Amino acid sequence: MLIVKSLSTEYAGERARAVRAAQDVAFEVPAGKLFTLLGPSGCGKTTTLRSIAGLERPASGEVSVDDETVFSSERRIFVAPNRRNFGMVFQSYAIWPHMNVFENAAFPLEVGGRRLSRHERTDKVMQVLRAVALDDLADRPATRLSGGQQQRLALARALVMEPRLLLLDEPLSNLDAKLRERMRFELKRTQRELGITTVYVTHDQSEALALSDEIAVFNAGRIIQRGTPQDIYRHPKSQFVADFIGSANFLSGTVKEAADGKAVVETPHGLFRCSFAQAVAAGQSVLVSARPEDFVLSDRLHGGDGPNVLAGKIAHRVFLGEVVDYLVDTGEGEIRVRAKPELDFRVGQLVQISVSPQKCVALPS
Repeated sequence: MLIVKSLSTEYAGERARAVRAAQDVAFEVPAGKLFTLLGPSGCGKTTTLRSIAGLERPASGEVSVDDETVFSSERRIFVAPNRRNFGMVFQSYAIWPHMNVFENAAFPLEVGGRRLSRHERTDKVMQVLRAVALDDLADRPATRLSGGQQQRLALARALVMEPRLLLLDEPLSNLDAKLRERMRFELKRTQRELGITTVYVTHDQSEALALSDEIAVFNAGRIIQRGTPQDIYRHPKSQFVADFIGSANFLSGTVKEAADGKAVVETPHGLFRCSFAQAVAAGQSVLVSARPEDFVLSDRLHGGDGPNVLAGKIAHRVFLGEVVDYLVDTGEGEIRVRAKPELDFRVGQLVQISVSPQKCVALPS
């Protein structure tokens, strides 16, 4: 298990002012789970990962793995990175071009402190190459590998030392979209089969949702929400989280009633019944967040004056293959709706849209 407590990391900025890259970061990762640090560029997620690895020295806090403290500002403990037994894969795979696949994977064993016989080394390397489906390419020069194969080789090299913690910093960002999608499944399969505790850094929301057991959303050096992918996506606690994770419509309004986790919000578009994750009260200004795919689009124009039901016309449509994005003009602004292509509404067509109260969230504005 990885435990991070009150971790803060600072840099010297202009005019000797301290730049706080990570502020009071705290989380736990149970053994065998994949925990993702998600956020935009410059939010502190990579600094946090590097601080865990020992590549940065935090200003304060504590990091421990399997009951061993590897950093503590209070107790003045700092274990050198090469003695932490962590595996790390960076955005650039740093494959040795003059070595073949086997030699690249075996390199950590050559420079590590453990002395293995040739037979033991061969068995260990081939075991990790089989885990990442590269055993048939053991003799291939590293320069003749594809991008996806290089990514898997970098992962094998990190795994060969049997690290107690695997740290991944944007490992798929250099791959094209289709290969990146396939590698998500391979990476998750390998992590689950080996049962290795993993911390993963990315700015890609789809990657985080697909891979993670739990996600920590970062902004301005702080964790602003933690939870399972489903919790983060369905129950955002702020506009930033709702907007950063997927797409969302935001409707300004005022709370009319609020009790037992449910609220009625009056907006320029009409009344909306919704849930709330953070407490709201009658009279409070809020934003109603609703996902485009949660709206139901219909050409049956009736009941348009009830809660969560709006009438409008199609202002714009974008065909995306498996879905179509529509912008529906309600007279008080446009709402983005995502629907299956077989519905096939045309621009200018009068429509009705509705959304379930369970899929609307009132956020303090």
